[in-house]
Amino acid sequence: MAFAIKKKEKTRVVVSFLPSLTLLLSSLLACSGEPSKVPAIYVFGDSTADVGNNNYLPHGAAKANFPHYGIDFPFSRPTGRFSNGYNGIDFLAIHMGFKRSPLPFLALPNRTKHLIVRGLKGVNFASAGSGILDSTGSTLSMRKQIQSFATVQSNIMDRIAREAADNVLSRSIFLISTGGNDIFAFFSQNNSPTDTAKKTFVATLATEFKDHVKTLYTLGARKFGVVDVPPIGCCPYPRSLNPTGDCVPVLNELAQGFNYAVKVLMQNLSSTMEGLKYSIGSSHEVVQSIMRNPAALGYKEIKTACCGAGRFNGESACTPNSTYCSNRHQFLFWDLLHPSHATSKIAALAFYNGSLAFASPINFKQLVEDQS
Repeated sequence: MAFAIKKKEKTRVVVSFLPSLTLLLSSLLACSGEPSKVPAIYVFGDSTADVGNNNYLPHGAAKANFPHYGIDFPFSRPTGRFSNGYNGIDFLAIHMGFKRSPLPFLALPNRTKHLIVRGLKGVNFASAGSGILDSTGSTLSMRKQIQSFATVQSNIMDRIAREAADNVLSRSIFLISTGGNDIFAFFSQNNSPTDTAKKTFVATLATEFKDHVKTLYTLGARKFGVVDVPPIGCCPYPRSLNPTGDCVPVLNELAQGFNYAVKVLMQNLSSTMEGLKYSIGSSHEVVQSIMRNPAALGYKEIKTACCGAGRFNGESACTPNSTYCSNRHQFLFWDLLHPSHATSKIAALAFYNGSLAFASPINFKQLVEDQS
């Protein structure tokens, strides 16, 4: 498996994406406010998708339920999102006609449970620190998130007719945003892996990912929206580790290798599993496009986090004692590892309504509207 794109090729591709990304921004208002086109959204993944599940986990779990997180959320309220405002899942949900992401599984109030068991509204199972592999991070691994969904699916089956339940689930969107933590965990154990080690790791990660998708399919999922891994070697935290301040190449190579593997396996699954449809939103290409020409998209800072401390504000997490920028909409990164509200907004729009450069083999809007 190839892990690198030749420099000249990458430059040409990124430049060609920029005009379409800029045009997409101009259509943002036209895409919002649509009525809901799917019964529910079910979300699985890590801190890029968590909307508060980790608030309910024991001490030691990654959390973002304190200032300055949420400073741009309604009422400047920290919710557990690793963002100054909304994350990408919120914006995708808005494009699908919902207010924002469905509620975190661990915070479901009784008043919404009757909607959940009818297959409406949906649930967010994502947990910061989690990964595809059971050995990665959070108490709520991807496997445990899917087990929690199995409980919800069972309740749906118990409350409404099986045929109706199957119909609701098959029309719902299953969003998956994960993989970065697994790569960071691998890198922390071996920051100079051989090509063989990288290939073996990516193959293992892809196999586990495939098993998770197949399990969700067995439970009734048919429409998958997958968000790939961005160039995580360019986040403020890895930059702070590099004496030159540049991106960390091995992290980006691993992300590219995994993204390619996911593209291949989803294509194979869709050809062998009846009714399975999918779209892969490329956060990798969105971030590359922004970094290539930040000014064209309104950015002034693409290396340093808005909130944090140390080099690039990437040596420690955003905390109540951290300094933070006032022009947050001009920062690519909010904290040492996570995009700003502004970046998530751009990425979700690119996934939902963009060209093949940003979402393939169809975009999320086409996935939502597919009635076949």
